[in-house]
Amino acid sequence: MESDRNKDSFWSLLKKGNTSSATAAVGNTAVAIVKGVAAVMTGSGAMFASTMHSIADAVNQGFVFAGSVLAEKKPTQRFPTGFGRVINLFCMIAVIVVTVMAYETIREGFHLLAHPSESHGFWINFIILLISIGVDGFVLHKAMKEIVHESRSEAKGLAIVGAAFKNVGRAAPPTRLVFYEDLVATTGAFLALIAVVVTSLTSFTLLDGVSTILIGLLMVAVAFRVGYDNMVGLIGVAAPREVEEKVAQLIFSHGEVTDIYSMRILQEGRYYHVEGLIELKPGMTLAEADDIKFKVRDTLLLDPAIADVTIGIIEDNGVRNWQPQEAGV
Repeated sequence: MESDRNKDSFWSLLKKGNTSSATAAVGNTAVAIVKGVAAVMTGSGAMFASTMHSIADAVNQGFVFAGSVLAEKKPTQRFPTGFGRVINLFCMIAVIVVTVMAYETIREGFHLLAHPSESHGFWINFIILLISIGVDGFVLHKAMKEIVHESRSEAKGLAIVGAAFKNVGRAAPPTRLVFYEDLVATTGAFLALIAVVVTSLTSFTLLDGVSTILIGLLMVAVAFRVGYDNMVGLIGVAAPREVEEKVAQLIFSHGEVTDIYSMRILQEGRYYHVEGLIELKPGMTLAEADDIKFKVRDTLLLDPAIADVTIGIIEDNGVRNWQPQEAGV
C-alpha cells in the first residue's frame, strides 16, 4: 500500500511539472538528432551551430522539467517553506550547459571564418531548418500561452505575443527559460536558413561563419538573462507590483479592514508567500478580530499562486500606512 501511495504521489507531481519545458525537451531532442545528421552529411557550419543549440535546449529543458516536478513537493518538517527554489538550481545548471554550447558554437564560427568551406546538400538543410523553425515556433507559442496563463493576462489571438513579452517576468522560472531559449532557437534557425540559402546561391561563404557566431552570441545572451533571473530567485525576490496590488485589494475586500500596516510578498518559483500586519476597526473583541483574520487568510489562499499566508492584526492607529503606488519593487 505504501508503495502505491508513493507511486500515486510521484505521478501527481509529474502531472504538475511544467508542460512547456516537457514539450520543448521532446521537440528539441527530435530536432537535434535530425539537425546533427544533416550537419554531418552537408558540412554546414550554420547547421552545426543550430544543432548545438538544439542539443543545449533539449538537455536544459529536460533538467528544468525535472526541477519543476521536484519543486511541487509539499513542505516537510526539515524544509518547512517547501521546495520552490529547487527549480532555480536546475535552471542554473541549464545556464552552464548553454554557456558551454555557446562557447563551442562561437569557436566553430571563428574556425569557419578562418577556413571557409563549401557546404552541400542544400535541400536537406533547407527542409530541416524549415521543420526546425516550425517546431521551435510551436514550442515558443506554447510558452507564450503559458506566460499569459501564469500571469493571469486575458490576452487572446495575436495579443498573446505582446502580453508574453510584457509579462515574462511574472512567469515561472521554467516557463521563462523555455520562452527565452526557443525565442533564440527560432531566430537562430532563421539565421541558419539565410546562411544556407546565401552560401548556396553565392560565393559569400563567410556568411556561414558569421551566422554561426551570431547564434553563439544569442546563446550567451540567453545564458546571462536566465542566469540573472535565477540568481535573483535563489536570493529571494519581492513579488511584482501588480501582485502586491491584487493581494491588497483582496485584503481590503473585507470591510472590517481599515489599513495594511505592513506587507511583504516573497516570490518563490511560481508561488508567493504573503506576510502582513493589517489594521481592523476599533472596538472589536479578540474573538471577532480573530475571525476577520482567518477570513482574510482564507480569501488569499483561494488564489492558487499563493502558497502560504501569515497575517497579524492590530487596531486601527488612525494613520494611513498603505500606499499602493509604493507597492512592489
